[in-house]
Amino acid sequence: MADGEDIILRDLNDTDLVEQMKDDLYDGMAAEVHEGTQILLERGWDAGDVLSEALVEGMRIVGIDFRDGILFVPEVLQCAGAMKSGMELLRPILASTDSKASLGTYVIGTVKGDIHDIGKNLVGMMLEGAGFEVIDLGINNPVDNYLAAIDKHNPAILGMSALLTTTMPYMQVVIEELDKRGILKNLPVMVGGAPLNQEFADAINATSYGRDAAVSAELAKALVGQNR
Repeated sequence: MADGEDIILRDLNDTDLVEQMKDDLYDGMAAEVHEGTQILLERGWDAGDVLSEALVEGMRIVGIDFRDGILFVPEVLQCAGAMKSGMELLRPILASTDSKASLGTYVIGTVKGDIHDIGKNLVGMMLEGAGFEVIDLGINNPVDNYLAAIDKHNPAILGMSALLTTTMPYMQVVIEELDKRGILKNLPVMVGGAPLNQEFADAINATSYGRDAAVSAELAKALVGQNR
């Protein structure tokens, strides 16, 4: 960021600065979001308040416009990158203070046999933008990977992704194992991916089906709200 732009941000009062940060996040301006986050922290803002009022609220607007077809995947990726630049400053503070700002932990991964991850990655970004701590297991996950992550992270929600029709049935394998172990009754399971639909999600006893990243984030927020 140029020195002149830094001065402009520092001259703004807190309310105007938060609004400017939301605009900068929407425009994918990572350096400006990072600088705005730093300024608010220097002014004594709680890290959780910066997260919720500037970054999460900014990503909420991004999510609405993505859902409505105003923004597309490349723009959303830029927005998510801008948010991450602010999170670089907030994450260590939130971790050290055990802030309650997070909506909880969301474990997500592509199922065994499937190596596609673009959609999963976008969902993860939207979830982080919504206020979740996202644990991304990556691709090609057998049931043991999900079980280990559940044991380690005690997530509020488990998410599974698949792009191939041949790997979709493995979601049921995971859900049946969770049910067998008594985990399913307390852990919502969300599924998504291009070939899936609501009927498939119902058939495998998934808690919900996210047809795209924006909807998935909205559903996840609703699920943790129901469980509180």
